[in-house]
Amino acid sequence: MTDLDIAIIGAGPAGLLTALRLHQQGIRPTVYEIVPELKPLGVGVDIKTVGTAEIDDLGLLEEFRAISVDAEDSIFFNHFGQEIYAEKCGVHMGYVHEQRFVHRGILQMLFYRVALERLGADAFHLGVGVTDYSQDDDGVTLRLRHADGRTEEARHGAVIAADGIKSAIRAQMFPHMAKPHFSGITMWRGTTLMDEPPRGGHTILHVGDPNISSLIVYPIAENFEGTGKTLVNWVAETNGEETIEDWNQIGDISEVIPLFDTVKIPYFDVQQMMRDAREVYLFPLIRHEPLDNWVDGRVVLLGDAAHAMYPRGGNGITQAMLDARVVVDQLVEHPDDPHTAFVAYDAARREGVNRILMNMRGEGYEVIRRMVAERTGGKPFDDIEDVLPLAEADEIFSKYHALVGSPRPGREAGEATGFRTEYAQTKATF
Repeated sequence: MTDLDIAIIGAGPAGLLTALRLHQQGIRPTVYEIVPELKPLGVGVDIKTVGTAEIDDLGLLEEFRAISVDAEDSIFFNHFGQEIYAEKCGVHMGYVHEQRFVHRGILQMLFYRVALERLGADAFHLGVGVTDYSQDDDGVTLRLRHADGRTEEARHGAVIAADGIKSAIRAQMFPHMAKPHFSGITMWRGTTLMDEPPRGGHTILHVGDPNISSLIVYPIAENFEGTGKTLVNWVAETNGEETIEDWNQIGDISEVIPLFDTVKIPYFDVQQMMRDAREVYLFPLIRHEPLDNWVDGRVVLLGDAAHAMYPRGGNGITQAMLDARVVVDQLVEHPDDPHTAFVAYDAARREGVNRILMNMRGEGYEVIRRMVAERTGGKPFDDIEDVLPLAEADEIFSKYHALVGSPRPGREAGEATGFRTEYAQTKATF
């Protein structure tokens, strides 16, 4: 272990991955987490190939595979259940690493268990929130508040703030940007146990006209808790009223189900899946403006604290994984100068991540569903090729994958990578 004294604020996936990366390089950080006990909360996340590569590099690929589901296909539908476009995922498209679906809380607990084993329990301070900080040329003083109300101070050489969408460190660094703005869009997030998940349980489905409502569906656990059933994650979006920014706010799906009454997918009952939900959470899509700097002296932002983005496309957690690797690489390169390390990390990551953040506001590749709705006047189509030619859709997806740092394999040779399944010409009937 080196003498570099690093504090990490937050024991979410981003903070835990950063702790594991530091340990991998011989650095033992101190981790502060405001929650007194970590529990597997939340629903599903989509880990892209670059995220799986990061997990593999930490020696956790097999453990990750055991709690997640391999992604094979990604299929897009209009608001009538007619297929628009499809693409392969992960290794099935030719990437080196898999794309995998997983329950966010279960993934966090895997990282926590391994971090406890590798760093030791005394590296973690649960039930201890960081309210603010001050610093000088030699280090950072953190002001801590314990769950029982006690306060104290702690001194560290440098601080990595991975304290999430409500980051106290971000608020101190940028008080004029502390208040985010409601987008006008509300998400309902839930899970359902299914005997027969869509297409055998390795497909992510993107359904609907974004002008009305959208639905994303994918499996996150096979034989969940020994039931023999697949736990399926789904996220519905529609216009809504502003509520608190809390991932664990309970929602009522009954007001959303009627928005999908027109959806008729031959092999999948969307409405029944939502009616059978075992849990439903409500979350407003909040706009956190991109920052023009993540660094304040010996303090730096990481993950959602640095670039809170709409939870679309699996980019939030995946980009946090890349943050962790880059910031630790820079600390290893500049062991005696954490500020220089943080500035180099900022230069390597911020501009590209901010582009992704803004792209997610514009729907990313989900824009093809809006394009189809607009070109058809919101009505069923006879032939999708007349509405959105495969070549046009392919170009949109190739540009998106390149933007997020995962250029499509074979695309440099001009190969078409998208396709349409046997259901692509299904006619909408009512």
